[in-house]
Amino acid sequence: MIRFASAALVAALLASAPALAETVAPTTITLDFNTAATTGKVMVVLYNSEAAFSGGAPVAQAMVDVGAGQHSATFADLPAGDYAAKSFHDVDGDGKMNTNPFGMPTEPFAFSNNARGNMGPAPWSAARFAASGPVTQTINLR
Repeated sequence: MIRFASAALVAALLASAPALAETVAPTTITLDFNTAATTGKVMVVLYNSEAAFSGGAPVAQAMVDVGAGQHSATFADLPAGDYAAKSFHDVDGDGKMNTNPFGMPTEPFAFSNNARGNMGPAPWSAARFAASGPVTQTINLR
């Protein structure tokens, strides 16, 4: 009797597995960048937690070659969850975000949700977005 019940349970689980797999699609995040300049590269990092966004390691990063006509970065096969992105447009191609003597950026930068900071970077709460399945967001570099 126990063998029959165990076999029935296994059969039921196996029968429902394809249906479960179909309902949970991998998350793909596409970030489209609006830029004023047509040279350089957009550097973008993607975070999956507030702690990481505030100084930890990104979950993914990409470089978008605007000079070659690219304007988007796609991050595929991510788990569903909360994400936020930071980006800057390295217009002069020197590999770093240029700043003035006071530390203010002189190259365009932006955050997901086009969030803005107050005397610093945008907070996680403003840049965070939920992602499950395919997500596309347009970011205006300013």
